Amino acid sequence: MAKYYTPQPTVTPASGFSAADDGMALRAAMKGFGTDEQAIIDILTKRSNIQRQQIAKFFTEEYGRDLIEDLKSELGGHFEDVILALVIPPADYLCKQLHKAMEGMGTDEHTLIEILCSKSNKEIKEIVDAYERLYDRPLAEHMCSETSGDFRRLLTLIVTEKQDDNRSPSSEYAVRMATQLHESGELKVGTDEEVFNRILAHESFPQLKLIFEEYKNVSGRTIEQALQAELSGELLEAMLAIVECVQSPPEFFAKRLHKVMAGGGTDDTTLIRIIVSRSEIDLGNIKQEFERLYDKTLESAVRNETSGDYKRALLALIGGP
Repeated sequence: MAKYYTPQPTVTPASGFSAADDGMALRAAMKGFGTDEQAIIDILTKRSNIQRQQIAKFFTEEYGRDLIEDLKSELGGHFEDVILALVIPPADYLCKQLHKAMEGMGTDEHTLIEILCSKSNKEIKEIVDAYERLYDRPLAEHMCSETSGDFRRLLTLIVTEKQDDNRSPSSEYAVRMATQLHESGELKVGTDEEVFNRILAHESFPQLKLIFEEYKNVSGRTIEQALQAELSGELLEAMLAIVECVQSPPEFFAKRLHKVMAGGGTDDTTLIRIIVSRSEIDLGNIKQEFERLYDKTLESAVRNETSGDYKRALLALIGGP
C-alpha cells in the first residue's frame, strides 16, 4: 500500500460479530416464500470479507448448504452481482473478473489495465496464485494468448517480475532510472518501449514515485507528457494507469467511476468491481476525490445511475447520506 495517503475504507469489520447470528439471519431472509433483500444488504455490506467467509463456513457446517448457491437462487440482476462479489474472497473475485475479460470473443483490455496496473506487488502475487488455483493455468499464459505486442509484454512483466515492496526506495537509483527513461524516449528517434516496460512493471510504487519526480528534473516535463508524446493505444493507457496509481490511487479510481457512469448507459460490471474491491481499502478517499474532481458526491452519481436493491446495496457500501 502506498505510504503517501492514509487509506480510508468505508467497510470495516463489524464489532460484536457472530457468524452464527448472521448465518441464521441470512437463512431466515431466504427461507420460505419471498426474500428479505434488505436483511441481506444490512448484513453483507456491513461485514468485512473475512467475516463474510466465516458466515459462509457456518452456513455449510450448520445447514449443509452453500451460501453462494442459495444467494444465486434467490437474487437476480446487478443486485445479485454485488452480493456475490461481497461473498467471494477478494483475490478470487478479481481473478474471475480477469478471466471474464479474456474469455470469449475479444478482450476487455480496460479491465486488465484497471486490475493489474493498480496493484502493489503483494496484491499481484495473491492474484497470480489465486488465478492458477481457480483456472489451472498461469495468468501470464492466458494473457499472452489474448493480448499482443508491447502491451502484452508490459502485462506479462507485471505478473511475473514485480519487485519486492519492502525494499526502501532510493533517490540515487531513481535518478539513474529516470535518466534511462529519458534516454529511451525523448532523446531517441523512436521509443525503446522495452526500457519503459521494464521500469514501470518492475519497480515498486514508492520507488516509481521517486523515479517520476526525478524524471521531471532530468527532462523538464512530467512523465505523463513524455508517455503521451511517445506512446499510443493500450500501452499508453496501461502506463498512464500505473503513473496515476503511483501518484494517487483514489484519483485513478474516482476518474474511472466517473467514466463508467458518464454518457448513455452505465458499465455496471466496472462500477460494482471498483466499489466492492475498494470498499475495505480506500473507498473513503475515492469518494473525496470524486467530489473534488466532479463537484458532486459519488452517492448522488450512483443514485442517479442505479435503482432498487442494486442501488441500496451500492449506497450501503459507499456509506454517507
